Amino acid sequence: MFLMEWLVAIACMAFGAVVMWDSLRVGAGWAFDGPQAGYFPFYVGLLICASSVVTLVQVVLRRIGRRDRLFATWEQLWRVSEVLIPSMVYVLAIPWLGIYVPTALFIAWFMWRIGKYGAAKILPAALGVPVLTFLTFEVWFKLPLPKGPVESLIGY
Repeated sequence: MFLMEWLVAIACMAFGAVVMWDSLRVGAGWAFDGPQAGYFPFYVGLLICASSVVTLVQVVLRRIGRRDRLFATWEQLWRVSEVLIPSMVYVLAIPWLGIYVPTALFIAWFMWRIGKYGAAKILPAALGVPVLTFLTFEVWFKLPLPKGPVESLIGY
């Protein structure tokens, strides 16, 4: 547990430092017409870094005189992987298959695997969400989303 808490605090501190550095690059001061573009992001990054330092101190103080707890059991890691791996496959599939087909498969997979639903509930949801997404973004808002070979076959 100590190692994971420490790593997350360090990662958050690094993120905050990058935000601060980039804010300084674009200007984090006060100009004649008000705050520069990086003014507020700089202070948000500073707050993230300060919070990370507080977290590191708490982690170290908790560690003194105590035995470290287990971060996660194998069963817990397995349950996380049941969500993480399909989510990664979904994101990686979008550039090649577009957003609609992977979304339908993603919803169907989770409803079947995690929710234990039958086909009568899976099919309307897995097909309905991409159709509704298509209508909302492509037709009504005129915002194109990533398309794949299926959309090419139907001429869109």
